[in-house]
This record gives sequence, structure tokens and C-alpha cells, in this order.
Amino acid sequence: MEKAINRQRVLLDHLRPSSSSSHNYESSLSVSACLAGDSSAYHRTSVYGDDVVIVAAYRTPLCKSKRGGFKDTYADDLLAPVLKAVIEKTNLNPSEVGDIVVGTVLAPGSQRASECRMAAFYAGFPETVPVRTVNRQCSSGLQAVADVAAAIKAGFYDIGIGAGLESMTINPMAWDGDVNPKVKAFEQAQNCLLPMGVTSENVAHRFGVTRQEQDQAAVESHRKAAAATASGRFKDEIIPVATKIVDPKTGNEKPVSIAVDDGIRPNTSVSELGKLKPVFKKDGTTTAGNSSQVSDGAGAVLLMRRSVAMRKGLPILGVFRTFAAVGVDPAIMGIGPAVAIPAAVKAAGLELGDIDLFEINEAFASQFVYCRKKLELDPEKINVNGGAMAIGHPLGATGARCVATLLHEMRRRGRDCRFGVVSMCIGTGMGAAAVFERGDAADELCNARRVETNDLLSKDAM
Repeated sequence: MEKAINRQRVLLDHLRPSSSSSHNYESSLSVSACLAGDSSAYHRTSVYGDDVVIVAAYRTPLCKSKRGGFKDTYADDLLAPVLKAVIEKTNLNPSEVGDIVVGTVLAPGSQRASECRMAAFYAGFPETVPVRTVNRQCSSGLQAVADVAAAIKAGFYDIGIGAGLESMTINPMAWDGDVNPKVKAFEQAQNCLLPMGVTSENVAHRFGVTRQEQDQAAVESHRKAAAATASGRFKDEIIPVATKIVDPKTGNEKPVSIAVDDGIRPNTSVSELGKLKPVFKKDGTTTAGNSSQVSDGAGAVLLMRRSVAMRKGLPILGVFRTFAAVGVDPAIMGIGPAVAIPAAVKAAGLELGDIDLFEINEAFASQFVYCRKKLELDPEKINVNGGAMAIGHPLGATGARCVATLLHEMRRRGRDCRFGVVSMCIGTGMGAAAVFERGDAADELCNARRVETNDLLSKDAM
């Protein structure tokens, strides 16, 4: 109680007019040198209530493309359940949502945009709520979340949904039409056409990531994902999907409810993975076992201005702090997180050591291991519930899935986990990363840092 009273006394003293603000003591609170995305009390450029917060984040299970639980499920039927969940579980009036932004990669743009609009209607949204799609390859789901956060920060609306969707069963990876012959005159443009597996081999070769390291990383991913599933740690983030399975021989339809990821292999071992042949290079190290799984799935994240969430009495799952997208050499696109993560963390006024949890998409073990080693990250902080090699990588949905997984794990860990990062590499040579803060970790004052002499509480009080 005494601590709270002292904090209130310091705040009130700073708010007095300058003519009456003579101090007879030295405040122990100060502005930090941080620019945490117009956030919290680091070096605040907007009031506490203007923080962009996440109040709900859910995903479908992720299922193996063409042979998993969603092989006979329409893409819009994957998106609708998670859109419906973020509304129903928060008791939010869907008409209050200012926009729905869906990250999606492989489907033709106009068709997928229509499917997303259809899914919003299935989920109960009125015609007044707009929908659009965004495509930044594998970071599309995270880009959708960042776009909504930026729009809320800009004042375009107070509530929005960033989502992600991919059915790699319906829309496999393929190039449609001819390639411009001009590309041959530009090496980097030509490298944009490299198969992703070839870029994985390039990373492994250039940076000395061994087959043993890659296979071990894959085993760890499956082990952790299996443990998370067995202990029920994914239950808070997964929305079961009612769908059907069609027998390919008889055509008979069987109604099912899919509630768990179906690509996790609990008994995977380094010795078993070692028997797999390289896929992209005769003497290479990238195999089906140490690459991300081709998957179907969707996710959705509900964001709003903090003042709105507080007025509605909604629990705050996380706070959106910063986002960064960067470009790298397309031939080694997998290094993207090693560049994007420091950029996002720096923009938040933090250091890598301040981050308690990382969700780094495991597109390939080669690039995942490289990024972990390059940034000298503690393995115990990364993908603690497994990653894309075990859970799956439905391209447009991965970002939203990672946000849901990260924030629910941060909430479980409580005070031991304040800051988290989501990051991924991006085809054609990019990387993206975003910094989040645990929802109950900040108030108007708690981020102010102690110093000896400066008596500035925060930029808002100046």
C-alpha cells in the first residue's frame, strides 16, 4: 500500500502546474530511452489507454495437406470458426469491428478475398464490417495483425481482427503463367524463383549447418509439440472445427470434429530422420523430415485500443509493441529472422536479453538453427511448444498461429514472462518480426526505470 501511495504522490506532483511544483525530494522515476511503438511508459508518445492490445487469439488445428483432417474442407470453412470464436468468447458485438484483415498466400487473390468475405458472413458478421486480404508470403498472418494494429494506432477504427488462412490442399505451391525473360539479367530477381528448399540448402552450405543439427532440431520440435499436446497446453488456443472426411474409394462422407494438430510425430528420432534422403540437392541436408510440414489451417487475433478493452471489461491477453519487416538476399531467404528480430526489438527499446519467449517459424531446420545461433538465443526460450516442423506451416495462417501460441504461453508463465517475439523468414528474401508484451505486465507507471537524479516520470508528464 505504501508503495502505491508513493507512486500516486509522484504522479500527482508531476501533474501540478509548474508554478506550484517545487520538489523537496528527488523522484526515483525517469523516462527511458525506449520508443516502444507508442507504448507503455518507456518513452511514451501516446497515453496508456491508446496502447493496442490483443484480447483474443485462436487458431484451428493444423492438419497435413491432402491427407489430413482438413483435406475435404473448404478454405472459408476453416476461417469462419476462428472469426466466430474471437467474437463469441469475448461477447463482442460483431458490428463494432472496424475491419477484418486476412493474411493468405497461395489462392488467386480475388477468389480468396471473396472466400474471406463469405467466411465473415458464416461467422455472423454483418454486411457493414469490411474484409480484405494481405499477402507477404509466409509472414502474411503476422502482417495482417500488424496492419490492424497500425490502423488502430492511426485512429482509423478502435477494434479490428488480424487473421490468417491457408489450404495447401486446395491451393498447392505453383507458378501460374510464363516467367518474364528479363529476370535472367538480374541475379537477385532470378533468385526469387529458387525453390524454398534450395534456399535452405544454400543457408546450410554457406553457414555450416550440419545434417545432424537439422535433424536434432526437428526431433526437438516434435518432442515439444507432442508434450504440449499431451498436457493440454494447446487447448486454450485451438478452436475445434466440425467438418467431414470423404472416403476416396467410396465417396462416403463422415462427419468429424478436428481438435488436435495431426502432423506431430512423438516418436521421431535422429536415427530415423537420418535415413531420409535429401530432397533438393543430391548431396544436400534438407529432407522432408527437417522441413516444415505442408498444412491446412487458420487463425484469428482480435485487437483493440486499450481504453476500449478496459471500458468493456475484457481481459488483456497481450500488448502489441512493434513490428519490423526487412529485406535479405533471396538466395538465402531463411536468414530473415536473424535480421528482423533485432530490428523489431530495437524499435521497442529493448535488447535481445529482455525477450522471454520466441516463436520463430521453422520453415527449414537449416535456417532455424542458423538464426538461433546467429542471435545467440537461449534454446529454452524458443518454440517451447514445438514449431512448424511438427505442428505445420499453412503459409498465410502461420503468423496468426504463432501469435496465439505465444500469447497463451506467456499468460501461462505469468510474471516470469513479460516480452515475446514472433518471427519468420519470407520467400523472395525477407524477414518479419513483432514484439508483444504480456497483457497484465504493464500499467501507467510500471515501466518507468529507476535512476538517481532525473525527476521526469514519463514523456506524458513533461
